[in-house]
Amino acid sequence: MKRVMFVCKKNSARSQIAEGFAKTLGKGKIEVISSGLEASQVRPEAIAVMKEVGIDITDQHSKPLSDFKAEDFDVVISLCGCGVNLPPEWVVREVFEDWQLDDPAEQPEIFPRVRDEIQERVTQLIESVSQEFTPAI
Repeated sequence: MKRVMFVCKKNSARSQIAEGFAKTLGKGKIEVISSGLEASQVRPEAIAVMKEVGIDITDQHSKPLSDFKAEDFDVVISLCGCGVNLPPEWVVREVFEDWQLDDPAEQPEIFPRVRDEIQERVTQLIESVSQEFTPAI
């Protein structure tokens, strides 16, 4: 099973939302965790917009990227354009993408739009990773 790391600046909103969707939509297909260049707190707005779509992320907490080893992950997704600030070992994983999504912490009114964009991208990611590693019949 492929291991996915979602990373953002503070691991407070976008990466937490991505982790919530990936754990729910990718259950049994991928293992997932999120982290930030620095740790902070999960934003209440992130918890609220996920609750609106029936996903509870209240048990998730912010974690620093420094707590993890790049070699433990196959897929690394930056959600905030912070890929340029990641240590080199993180951007040379099997799959690395930098989604560069707007920061809802700066504009709380865009939380629902950003959540929906993340859901769409996470769904596509799960499909591509699952198809790539599904044995042919």
